[in-house]
Amino acid sequence: MKSSLKIEELIMFLLGIFMFTNLSISWWWFIGLFFAPDIGMLGYLFNSKIGAFAYNLFHHKGVALIFYFIGVFLSSEVLQFIGILLFSHASFDRIFGYGLKYNDDFQNTHLGKIGKTHE
Repeated sequence: MKSSLKIEELIMFLLGIFMFTNLSISWWWFIGLFFAPDIGMLGYLFNSKIGAFAYNLFHHKGVALIFYFIGVFLSSEVLQFIGILLFSHASFDRIFGYGLKYNDDFQNTHLGKIGKTHE
C-alpha cells in the first residue's frame, strides 16, 4: 500500500508541475519558493500544538486548492501559483512519508511515524 500511495503522490506532484507550466510565472519562482511551505515548522519553536497547526496549514491540500480556485475565480496568477506551490510541495513531502502532523509530536503523522524509532 505504501508504494501505491507514493505513486499517487508522485502523480499529484507531476500534476502540480504541469499546472505551473500553464502560468506565465518564471520557473525560478517555483524552484526558489518550493520549500517555503516548510516555514510552518517554525511553530514547533513554541510547542507541538502550534507547530502541528502551522505545519498542517501550509501542507493541507485543501488549503492549496482553495488558493488555486480563488486565483482562477479572480484571474490571479499569483494566487494560482500559491495554490500550485502548496499542492506540489505537500505531494513532494508525502512521497517521502511526511504527512500532516498530530498535536503530540512532529514525528507522528497521518501516514505513520517518521524518523528513527527509540526502543
